Amino acid sequence: MQVKENMDIDFVVTWVDMNDPVWKRDFARAKGEIDNSRNQFSEARFRDYGFLKYWFRGVEKFAPWVRKIHFVTCGQKPDWLDVSNPKLHLVSHRDYIPERFLPTFNSTVLEFHMHKIPGLSEHFVYFNDDFYLTSPTPESRFFADNGLPHDIAAFRYNSGLSLWSKTLENNIRLINRHFDKKEVLARDAGKWFSPEYGGKSRLTRLLRPYGKFTTLRIPHNAQPYLKSVFEDVWAHCGEELEEASTHTFRSERDLTPELFRTWQICKSCFEPYNTYRDTKMFPLMVKPKQAVKAIREQKYSLICLNDNVHIRNYEKVMQELRDAFESILPEKSSFELQP
Repeated sequence: MQVKENMDIDFVVTWVDMNDPVWKRDFARAKGEIDNSRNQFSEARFRDYGFLKYWFRGVEKFAPWVRKIHFVTCGQKPDWLDVSNPKLHLVSHRDYIPERFLPTFNSTVLEFHMHKIPGLSEHFVYFNDDFYLTSPTPESRFFADNGLPHDIAAFRYNSGLSLWSKTLENNIRLINRHFDKKEVLARDAGKWFSPEYGGKSRLTRLLRPYGKFTTLRIPHNAQPYLKSVFEDVWAHCGEELEEASTHTFRSERDLTPELFRTWQICKSCFEPYNTYRDTKMFPLMVKPKQAVKAIREQKYSLICLNDNVHIRNYEKVMQELRDAFESILPEKSSFELQP
């Protein structure tokens, strides 16, 4: 493949503010009230704890090379956001998702259709709004010189008990329908068994004789994609994705963006990279202090701050995280309105 020069790379980030009156009205019509006893209806899935400005500051300071930021909401925007920034593209769900699937409170529906965002580049990186850049991050972190996404191809153990695990199984059933594992591993043995992965590939080697794909390791953080891969998945799995797009809330029958990532790997549209080397997810229910330390010490390129309704001393934890972000990103970015 020809080496890509001056490759345009966009970021896509999704965000929601559950305090918005229109969002509240639509949620009430679809569900009624927030239900913290079920993850797909819980406050933690929709609340904003005021860290979005640090996402933008991190991008500007640590990834200034990004071409465009596609900021996806249901029509919302923070009061402090400077919408005149030439790198910013405000995207409403209605700009790229068919009306028959809206409103939706299922993030996977937003993700299935990302390739239809107007003006999106072929090379893009998808962020949830709880994924943050915390140290200098070059383009090569996400894409190789030949234009292929950097990723890890390694199997993981999937219990199949949680809602998330069940949706991953739905993905894999489609993958096994369209790809032959033995053929893929034989063709790309150098990628699947790269020494780059270290011990992360142990289960891959163990399961090599098994005839079917199982779920892959999922570094829960910013993910590089090729837009053309999304188009290919839709060309082959459009009926299943259409059905899954009707799920207003998360469901055991969902597909997830891991379908697109796994498809990308099975099509050999990636280069080996151990993403666990410089990314880390911190479940704030159990690791708030570790998250604060990682931000202050800028230990990783990318971190995820995973929210939960059962976080103890929630306000205190949020303040400590805010102080940590301020310690490394104290200055306003050009995405914030200036006084």
